[in-house]
Amino acid sequence: MTGVDPGRLDDQQLMKELEAIHRTRHDTLLHGSNDALRTHNERMAQLEGEYLRRHPRRPVSAGRTREGARERGPAAVPPA
Repeated sequence: MTGVDPGRLDDQQLMKELEAIHRTRHDTLLHGSNDALRTHNERMAQLEGEYLRRHPRRPVSAGRTREGARERGPAAVPPA
């Protein structure tokens, strides 16, 4: 494992780690090696898993559900 075990982080440290890994995600996907992307995926899964373990009843926005997405209708496609 890379980094501190997420279970040992306090809530503030966990959020800081999550914010950092989400901020670097796009660049890692586009420009990282396969090993870097694999490591990033594993660490992100560890951190997100810990967050979900701590917050199983987190608030979910209605628009972020399948039903909410259906109510919005098809995504607008910008003109070419």
